[in-house]
Amino acid sequence: MRSTVVGSFPASESSPSNFKDKLLNSFGAYDPFKEAIRSSVTAQLDAGVDIVSDGQVRGDMVSIFTKYIPGMKIEGGNTFIVGKIRNPTQEISIKDLQFAKKVIKEYYGGSIPEGKGVKGIITGPNTIVHSSRVQSFYKNKEDAIIDLAHSLKFEVDAIAKKVKPVYIQIDEPFLSTGMVEMKTAREAIDILKDGLDVPLGMHVCGILKDAFKDISRFNVDILDFEFAGNNVNLGVLKDNASLISGKKIGFGCVDSSVNEVDDINDIENLVTEAIDIVGKDNLILDPDCGLRRAPKDVAFEKLRLMNEIKDKYS
Repeated sequence: MRSTVVGSFPASESSPSNFKDKLLNSFGAYDPFKEAIRSSVTAQLDAGVDIVSDGQVRGDMVSIFTKYIPGMKIEGGNTFIVGKIRNPTQEISIKDLQFAKKVIKEYYGGSIPEGKGVKGIITGPNTIVHSSRVQSFYKNKEDAIIDLAHSLKFEVDAIAKKVKPVYIQIDEPFLSTGMVEMKTAREAIDILKDGLDVPLGMHVCGILKDAFKDISRFNVDILDFEFAGNNVNLGVLKDNASLISGKKIGFGCVDSSVNEVDDINDIENLVTEAIDIVGKDNLILDPDCGLRRAPKDVAFEKLRLMNEIKDKYS
């Protein structure tokens, strides 16, 4: 049994504080988020997380991708589809993930132990399109989703090749809402999965009662759901465990919707039930969702307690 995070971690921009950074800033080359990545990665490792993220420090889960994708524009904090969606103008998350991996190597004295590392995180095409407003070109969202999947495939393949993560996670919270046409959604994920030589996971938050059977058929290696913040999903998993045979479960066992530290007994009770349902070798423990909105000390303690339980049952 290993642990991970869904993605985001509390972070803030930094200001240049030494001569080198001030010089870089004068040339427009200073990165105000680099230290936030280092801080986020180090905090996750200190808390005992095995598979860390880069902290997703640069913005919200949609615009961080759409600002680099032709055919999409951001205005007033919202994304609009204004033309045919084409390939990204540049690699989006590669440098941050490479830096995160460098921090992990330094943390472990030069080499990353087996079973530990970084994962790449991509906001899924279904969620991005359903979070955007179609202004022109597309008559339906399904065509936009497929074009966006082909666009995001370039980022997925770049992560696999240049970062070599433990796995890549696709964030698709909209799949639990009933708003998504599931056949198109599966086709889009198939495009991202095609030829991929690292495992692919998919994170879906929300209540799964009406969507679980469809989601279980997606061609992914890991399905990641929330279980701490609602009282429905554990029963859904128990009743449908046979449908996810061969897949690992990302098991949200701390509640990311509240900015208070979870009761360790609640975490342990959830984890022991999950072990009974799918077996500890098929579990990856994580929070329900990202922790960006929590105070940093609360976010850290949530992760620390989660990993205390992981270590107890591993």
